[in-house]
Amino acid sequence: MRVLHLPKWYPNRYDDQDGDFVARHVAAIAQAAATEGRAVQAAVLLATVARGPLPNLLEQDLDFTGPVPTLRYYYRNRITGLAPVDKLLKLGLYFWCLSSGYRRLQQHWGGRPNLVHVHVLLRTGVWAWWQRLRHGIPYLITEHWTIYLPERAHHMSWARRQLTRLVVRRAAALHTVSESLRGAMQQLGFENPRTVVLANVVDTNLFAPAATPRIPGQLLVVSAFHEQVKNIGGILRVVARLRPQWPQLRLRLAGYGPDEHLLQQQAAELGLLADATVVFLGKLPHPAVAQEMQQAAALVSFSRAETFGCVLLEARATGCPVVGPATGGVPELFHPPNTFGLLVPPDDEAALEQALTILLTNSATFAPDVLRADAEKRCGYKPVGRQFIDLYASIVAGSPH
Repeated sequence: MRVLHLPKWYPNRYDDQDGDFVARHVAAIAQAAATEGRAVQAAVLLATVARGPLPNLLEQDLDFTGPVPTLRYYYRNRITGLAPVDKLLKLGLYFWCLSSGYRRLQQHWGGRPNLVHVHVLLRTGVWAWWQRLRHGIPYLITEHWTIYLPERAHHMSWARRQLTRLVVRRAAALHTVSESLRGAMQQLGFENPRTVVLANVVDTNLFAPAATPRIPGQLLVVSAFHEQVKNIGGILRVVARLRPQWPQLRLRLAGYGPDEHLLQQQAAELGLLADATVVFLGKLPHPAVAQEMQQAAALVSFSRAETFGCVLLEARATGCPVVGPATGGVPELFHPPNTFGLLVPPDDEAALEQALTILLTNSATFAPDVLRADAEKRCGYKPVGRQFIDLYASIVAGSPH
């Protein structure tokens, strides 16, 4: 069985953590196929706009050496300097790159894929739909995007909604990473008769408990710095209010994004930088993130929209309790209640302050071994990879091709 992974986001030359949750799905599937002797060949094909200057109109990085051949194509962001014209030209370049990579993979495999696995819509799904119409190749859609949640759905245009509805309906199956995301897509009319929910993947070998004790009062945020969605500023305000009562309180912020300078400025205005109450760690590699989670008394997230929240389960795998937002797919990860951490309503800073106070006073404790066991069962490479391969087999078996 040959499976072509077609992601919207994937680690690339400009950002090695972009879409890393997709890369973990791909790795889990490949690992499960290898360890269980399942005959699955996978490859990844990415086409994306360049985030820096290109000497030519497009460039390609083609790697056939690893267990999963990965083909990355980059094309210029500015072609003519006229935004409407460039938008159309980039759309054409995108599909040209996919077609070029597809031909290279056909040569490598000696035939067409049996299944196209689309990771995040919409152009990816349009191309997969076209392959279904031309060659009868079924496609599976995996969706992570918060844009479908009620808090963000207004960002979608009417045309996008109509096209998404068609692409989802024609898929062999729709996979979402949470029940909440599945329900949100159904509310928008993005329905498929075969819909499944499978978790994101956590590297439970890397994110594991440490022998060293946790640092009392040390909180950790691991997030993209997109303030409108992640609401890190709300955490900063709560920490500023708690600091007089808890002089040992420290907040360490790991991440990067367009609002980093804005958040640093806000922390400075709140007086949190001068005495190192708040420290910005910048972009950290995954081993460093794991080490921070092993040391923290708690991980804190205050997002306004989340479909899953990988970092919440990564922290759980290290035995670290979490204060998380009761939004999107996050509450599904916290059943039974008060077992894995504390949930607070989005934008409710009083509730966040109360939850952090509970942790700082040790009024609630969470068993590290219980946290770890749940993360392994829910998000480990083996169980998630095995479920995907079973889903692939059932889709291909139901297709005449």
